Amino acid sequence: MLQFVDLKKETPIKRDTKKRSKDFNEIYNEYISSKAKEQSSRCSQCGVPFCQIHCPLSNNIPDWLKLTAEGRLQEAYEVSQSTNNMPEVCGRICPQDRLCEGNCVIEQSGHGTVTIGSIEKYITDTAWEKGWVKPIKVKKELKQSVGIIGAGPAGLACAEELRKSGYQITIYDRYDRPGGLLIYGIPNFKLEKFVVERRTNLLKESGIKFIQNFEVGKEKSLDELRKKHDSILIATGVYKAREIELPGHDLKNIFPAIDFLTASNKKGLGDKVDLFDNGTLNAEGKKVVVIGGGDTAMDCVRTAVRQKAKSVKCLYRRDQENMPGSAREVANAIEEGVEFVWLTSPKKFLGNDKVEEVEINKMILSEPDSSGRKKPVIKSGSESRISADLVIKSLGFDPENLPKLFSSDSLAVSKWGTIKINLQTMQTNLDGVFAAGDIVRGASLVVWAIKDGRDAAVQIEKYLNNKAEKSFKAA
Repeated sequence: MLQFVDLKKETPIKRDTKKRSKDFNEIYNEYISSKAKEQSSRCSQCGVPFCQIHCPLSNNIPDWLKLTAEGRLQEAYEVSQSTNNMPEVCGRICPQDRLCEGNCVIEQSGHGTVTIGSIEKYITDTAWEKGWVKPIKVKKELKQSVGIIGAGPAGLACAEELRKSGYQITIYDRYDRPGGLLIYGIPNFKLEKFVVERRTNLLKESGIKFIQNFEVGKEKSLDELRKKHDSILIATGVYKAREIELPGHDLKNIFPAIDFLTASNKKGLGDKVDLFDNGTLNAEGKKVVVIGGGDTAMDCVRTAVRQKAKSVKCLYRRDQENMPGSAREVANAIEEGVEFVWLTSPKKFLGNDKVEEVEINKMILSEPDSSGRKKPVIKSGSESRISADLVIKSLGFDPENLPKLFSSDSLAVSKWGTIKINLQTMQTNLDGVFAAGDIVRGASLVVWAIKDGRDAAVQIEKYLNNKAEKSFKAA
């Protein structure tokens, strides 16, 4: 260890820009074994591991880096998966530059961070390849059952943890495949779908039951599911796209990011997608304008490039330094030919039937707002226009209309529309009903959803143990 003085930081080699921007394959090549060992050996094994502290899952990063440097990969995998239900996913899509790698001690001292995410991905991909990842073997099957609403990262993590304890688990999901945004919201060039599918298949082999195309509130109400199970977890995520209330927002060819990404991902999975096939949600040959500066906006602009758009512009009201998304993703987008129009905000959409132009204002950054970023203010007299055949709105997500969606008026929600929970027990105001992930905290990162799902599993198990104990005493 401690080789950071002699060894430079080396990330896995990116595929050639011209080649990678023509397909949806992941852009980074795999580490070879010698490079994974070498880069792991750069870890300083510091007394206070800031990488671990800034990881929502508190992953034991220095430990599995040391094991990788020593060639003890199976042990490294065991340590990695002990705190993370999807290390191969987090290694690919976590914004490490804002979390573990951004807080690496040797990064702060000017030596360049340890490439934690790439090594995490290498460890787990090797584990799958070698057959070290195995289904859960339940030692004692329990009679108590848990119904989980939502097959995204929070729901899947909770399901796995509770299954390890022997509970009978059923996951209900509105889509035709499990995975939530991992399947339909994140493009293949960041997360190839076989990575998600092999993980959900493993859970099926572990005895977890999945019921797809099931909408709570239509097929069954929340109250009906409560009668069927001993406990319920709501982990639906947030899917309602934030609207942009500007003149012309109802013109054709203006779409939410999730519609655009879902169409592309479904097409990549081999599905028939009418709106893609007829050109409506296909960027090919079009002048594309994406509004927003987060990771979802980066997914949209990079998807448009791969769909052979004529041009791709990203409008963001602040500058590059104040973008909320991953700096690494912005850099990848620039390499692939995306034009960023910084300090710009849309004023109105113009066109007869379909959008033809976007009128924009230039912005000036003033004092920082409550988020700590400088507040954008419109520059007077700065209006101009840019051409657009397709506009994609990437302004974030809000919860859907709860509790009406679940036909359960008694479920308490916050003023933001998220589900209210007791922060200690993660239980809602309804007995035995818990909630976790974005539906509680608002749109956030996959790693936080996994964390919430794991925490919910602990609280649900406590609840079920108390319930079983009371039932035993009553008998």
